[in-house]
Amino acid sequence: MYEEMEGVEVPKYFLCPISLHIMNDPVTTTTGITYDRHSIHQWLNTATDPVCPVTKLPLSRDSDLTPNHTLRRLIHAWLTCHGRGDRAPPTPLSRAHLLKLLRGVSVPRLHSASLDRLLALATSEDYVVDRKLLVECGAPKAMVVFIIKCYEEKKILSLEKALRILNAIWTSEIKDLVENNDELIDCLTWVLNLDNDSEFDSLKNAAVLLAKELVKVASSSLVERLNPELFKGVVGILRQRGGNYCIVPIKAALQVMLEVCQHGRNKYRIIEADAIFELIQLELDLGLAQPELKKVTELAFCLLAQLCSCADGRAQLLAHAGGMSIVSNRILRVSPVVDDRAVHILAQISKNTGTNEAVQEMVRAGAVSKVCMVLQADCAKYLKEKVREILRRHSHVWRNSPCFQVYLLSG
Repeated sequence: MYEEMEGVEVPKYFLCPISLHIMNDPVTTTTGITYDRHSIHQWLNTATDPVCPVTKLPLSRDSDLTPNHTLRRLIHAWLTCHGRGDRAPPTPLSRAHLLKLLRGVSVPRLHSASLDRLLALATSEDYVVDRKLLVECGAPKAMVVFIIKCYEEKKILSLEKALRILNAIWTSEIKDLVENNDELIDCLTWVLNLDNDSEFDSLKNAAVLLAKELVKVASSSLVERLNPELFKGVVGILRQRGGNYCIVPIKAALQVMLEVCQHGRNKYRIIEADAIFELIQLELDLGLAQPELKKVTELAFCLLAQLCSCADGRAQLLAHAGGMSIVSNRILRVSPVVDDRAVHILAQISKNTGTNEAVQEMVRAGAVSKVCMVLQADCAKYLKEKVREILRRHSHVWRNSPCFQVYLLSG
C-alpha cells in the first residue's frame, strides 16, 4: 500500500476504489473496473456475497483478473516524474520465468532453490504473482510429480516445500489430477506415519492439510479403499500439543476423518486407529478455556457421534474412564452444535448399549443430570424431545434421581 503524497494531487484513476491508495499491481475485473490486486483478492476472499465494489455486479471468488499493464506503466512513470521511482510497483513475474522455475523442480541441483522461490511466490501476500498463473503454468502437476518421486525414493528433503506449495495454490481445477491418484495418497500415508519425532511435525502438518483438500475431491472408489495406515497417521496428528500452532492441523485431521467416515469400512478403520481414545484425550487436554478451540470441539463431537453409531465405537467411548464425563460436561457449555451431537451420543448409548453398567455410568458421570438441564434451558424443541426419549427409556433405573421426575413429567 502507498501512502498519499503530500502536496501532490494524485490522479484519481491511479487510486484503488477499495483502499483509496495508489495501486501497486492494477488488475481489471470482468466488470471492467480496475483495482489493486491485493485489495480485490482480499475483498473476494472475505465478502459474504462477492460483488464488484463499484458496479455491484456479481463476481465469483475465482474471477479472472486481467493485469492492466498500461495503467501500471503510467503509475510507474508518474511516480518517477515526482521523484518516487523507488516506490514504483515491482514488475510481475512473467509466464516464461515461472515455467523456468517449474522446470528447475525436476533438476536435482536446482530443485531446492526453485521450490524456495515458488513457495515464496505461492504464499506471498503481495499478489505480484497471481496464483492462477501458477496453476496455468502447470505448478500443481509439477508438485505432485515431485511429491511422488520423494515417496518412491524415500527422501524428505524439500518435500515439505512441495506440499506447502500445492496447499497454497489448491483449486477445484486440480481435481482431475488427484481424484484417483493412489500414489499421492500413499505418499501422504508414508509422511503421516514417520517417526513420532517433533522434527517431522511441520512436514506431517503440511501433509494432513493437503489430505483435507484431497479427500474432498477424491473419487468414492479411492476413498473407500484408503489404507488403514492413513488413519493411524491422521489420528497421530491429534496427539500434537504445545499451543495454538497445533490447532490448524488438528482441525484438518478431524475434517479428513469426517469427510471419509461414511464411505466403505472407513468408520471401523478410524475406530481401530484409536480415534475415540485420542478424541477424548484431546478434549481433556484442551479444555474450554480458549474461545478459538470451540471449532475443534464441534468437529470432535461431530466425529464422535459418527463413530458411536456402531457398537465398537460406543464400547471404546465407555471403556475410557473419562468418555462419558467429557460428553456430559460439554453439554450447554460450548455451542448448539456440540449440544446436538452430545445428546445424540447419549441417545445412541441409552438405546443400543442399555446394559446396567452403561446406564449406571450415565448417572455417575452426570449425564442424567445434564440432560435434565437441557429441558430447562433455552434449547431447540427437537433436542428436548430427544432428551425425554432418553429419560423415558431408563426411567425404571433413574426414577430415584432427584432431578428426574419433575422434568420427565413436565414434557
